[in-house]
Order: sequence, then C-alpha cells, then structure tokens
Amino acid sequence: MPLFEMRKFVAPEIVFGVGARRRAAFYAHNLYARRVLVVSDPGVAAAGWLDELLQLFAEEGIDAAVFQGVSPNPKDGEVMAGVEVYRQAGCDIIVALGGGSVIDCAKGIGIVSANGGHILDYEGVDVIPAPGPPLLCIPTTAGTSADISQFAVFADLERRTKITIISKTVVPDVALVDPETTLTMDPTLTACTGLDALTHGIEAFVSTASSPVVDVHALAAIRGVKENLLAAVADPADLAARERMMLASLQAGIAFSNASLGVVHAMAHSLGGYIGLPHGECNALLLEFCIDFNFPAAEDRFQQVGAALGLDFRGLGAAERQRRILDDLRELRKAAGIQDGLSTRGIGSGQIGDLAEYAMRDPCIFTNPRRASAADLRALYGEAL
Repeated sequence: MPLFEMRKFVAPEIVFGVGARRRAAFYAHNLYARRVLVVSDPGVAAAGWLDELLQLFAEEGIDAAVFQGVSPNPKDGEVMAGVEVYRQAGCDIIVALGGGSVIDCAKGIGIVSANGGHILDYEGVDVIPAPGPPLLCIPTTAGTSADISQFAVFADLERRTKITIISKTVVPDVALVDPETTLTMDPTLTACTGLDALTHGIEAFVSTASSPVVDVHALAAIRGVKENLLAAVADPADLAARERMMLASLQAGIAFSNASLGVVHAMAHSLGGYIGLPHGECNALLLEFCIDFNFPAAEDRFQQVGAALGLDFRGLGAAERQRRILDDLRELRKAAGIQDGLSTRGIGSGQIGDLAEYAMRDPCIFTNPRRASAADLRALYGEAL
C-alpha cells in the first residue's frame, strides 16, 4: 500500500532574488515575443517600476503596449477592456507587473484572448479549453502569489461577488520574483499581503488536498511570515525583511496552488467582492474564527502550524493549544495594524446571509478540513463582526 495519495504539482519557471525583474527582456525573447502587452496599474507606474520595465524592453528592441486600467479586486469589465487593448495592439505575449490584482487581470486577458467570450464564462475548475498566450509575471507585493499559482479571482460587479477560476492553463510561464519591487509598498499593504501569505500557508497545510510535496513549503511560509512581517511593516526599507517575506510568499504560493485553500478564502472572496475590501485584509479578519471552527477536524495539523508559529505547547492540552494559536494570530494581526472587525468596515448582520450564500459556491470550500454549511458560514461571519 502506498503511504501517500497521488497528487499533481504545477509551478512556473521561477527566478528569485534581487535583480530578477531585470531579466524580463531576456525571457520575453525566449518566449518569442514580437509585441508585449504590459499589464500594470497607476500605483506601480508612480513607483517607477513600469518605466524601468519599458526601458528594458526598448533597449532590446521589443515593442510594448501598456494597459493600466486595473483596480484592487480586478473587475470583469477591466479584464474585457484589457482584451481589447491586447487585440488592437497585435500583442502575442503578456507581461504582468504588479500585485495580485494586476496579475489576475493579466491571466483573465490571456484566457479571453485565446478562448473568446467573457471572463465570467470561465468560472470554476478546469473549464478553460485552450491555454492563453505566454505570461511573464513580475510581482510587486509579497503575499498573493498570483505569479506562480493556478488561481485567478475576479469581481463580478453585477452579482457583487467574486468568481474563482482554477486551471493549470493560467499558471504563468515565468515568474521573476524580485524583493526590491516590494520596497515601495506602504505598511498597510505590507501587512495585508503578508497576512494573505500566512493564510495561504495555513490553509494549504490543513487542506484535504495537502501532500508531503507541498507541506514543507506551507510550514516554511508560516515561519517566514511570523518571523519577518512586523519588521517589514515597521521599516519598509528593510531589504532583508522584504526578501524573507517575498520568499515566504513564494513558498505559500507553491503550497496553495497545489493543495488549494479552505473556508477562510471562500469567505474572503465573498466579502471582498461584496464591499471591495482588500483581499489580504479580509483573510486577516476571518482567519482566527475559521481556525477555531476547523481545529477539531485537523488538531494534529494545527499543532504543527503552532510549532511553525514558534509556540511552545509543552504541557498543554488540546484546548489550550487551540487558544494559544488563536491568541498568537490575533496579536500578530493587531500588531501589523489591522484592528477591529467587519462591523467597522460596513458589514452588518443583514448582509451575512448573502455573504454566506456566495461563499458556499466558492471552490476553495471543498478542500476545507471540516465540512461547512451555510449556517456555519453565517455564524463565522457573525463572530467576525
């Protein structure tokens, strides 16, 4: 009898380290680029990263068009606008320069440019018929790991929710993961994206689709965030802390892209689509309540999570270990600057039913270690108020 269940493992080619972004033109040539569509956003452009990238392409004789119409929690209409730019400019490769919203938008542009229709047509798991054009990603945040994952998430404005697309066809071809690009993140964005990476690591480790192949990355990500997040928040110019946070984000991405996630992300996607709250902030506000719910179904796994957080469980019973983990995560969230709960962010009891209904349809809920009903989700949202 085999010791472990069979699992698939997907990841792009990854170049990690200071200066990795400067390899963009080299890899564009390797992908036979004639005309590149660079997908970015105004914040990244204001930080100077877009001009630098365009100069690198110009020096190598690579033509580039630019699409910057991406907002946090990328919207379905933004994807479709990007598709028009891609087609009209005659592009044959996409380069995403930005955080998770930019990279997901770039993935969406690739999906529709290759398959037609509307981005909302491809909601679900493995429903994309044809792969998109080559995709090269340069992340500028440390947390979403969209640059290496088979996930893409978009806001459906009409339904006020988010849809999730999971497919190996959206795994980027190359990820140039350069810690220097995160030096221009402000403390709030650093905190939100860092706690997103922590949630990725925890949910991947306790997922029903976890495996030894990804467990090592999940636990390393948890340790990395716990040891370096507050330093990166306190001093945005601390390149050593930035580098370790980027590595933690990378390892969390490898883990969740291959083990999927759980109820935290299902609820966060619903919440973010409903009120437009940053995704990492949604995760941070929900995490402790969802762990409390899941703990009885994965006690041994959560004990290993606690060890990765640096907690000493000697002489403690299960209930005390559970409380220690919850207290530690709450303290980390607050120390990073994410205070209070959902009620201070415009969510009331009257909206909980809709939020739970949307979350129940999210694919992430199917790999949660404990089966969750709509009533369970309503209770969890209520606790997070």
